[in-house]
Amino acid sequence: MAADPATIKALLQAALDPSRLTVRDDSAAHAGHAGAASGGGHYDVLIVSERFGGHTRVVRHRMVYDALRELFPSQIHALAVNAYTDQEYQSREATRDATRNSQT
Repeated sequence: MAADPATIKALLQAALDPSRLTVRDDSAAHAGHAGAASGGGHYDVLIVSERFGGHTRVVRHRMVYDALRELFPSQIHALAVNAYTDQEYQSREATRDATRNSQT
């Protein structure tokens, strides 16, 4: 059985105290995929937390996976993670806005 996105959010909130967190369930896009047959879902997570400061992308992903350990592999089959500090996220959004504005 796939995890409820609310459960994923609650576990990440408790472990990483994010200032921004979105969890998107992409399971429907993977219907028929071998992993979907096992019942585990496919999710995309955007998480912004100061706890990521000073850590590499690999370590940040491990932190997220550790927080969700109890859901693997029975409830989560695949997880895409985008993990930023507040400053990195703000910089990313400013760059996106500037790019959008220059294209109009």
